[in-house]
Amino acid sequence: MHNACLTLLCPAPICTAKEKPQEGEVVSAGTGARNEQGTVHPLEVKAGDRILFGKWSGTEVKVDGEDLIIMKESDILGIVG
Repeated sequence: MHNACLTLLCPAPICTAKEKPQEGEVVSAGTGARNEQGTVHPLEVKAGDRILFGKWSGTEVKVDGEDLIIMKESDILGIVG
């Protein structure tokens, strides 16, 4: 199964140690991942969710001057709110 991508708003890291997770807010999320049979598996996260993710997760991009990270749902360690 392929993972769908998420777009996150990531303010300055809350945790400074390498091993501790980073926190961010989901800005947008796709409809889900499509498996080999073409069935869409919906994402568990949605826009507005606060999540924890690893320091090296996703790909950093800048859109309209805003720093964002695009990542797979499988890179998310947990939903905190």
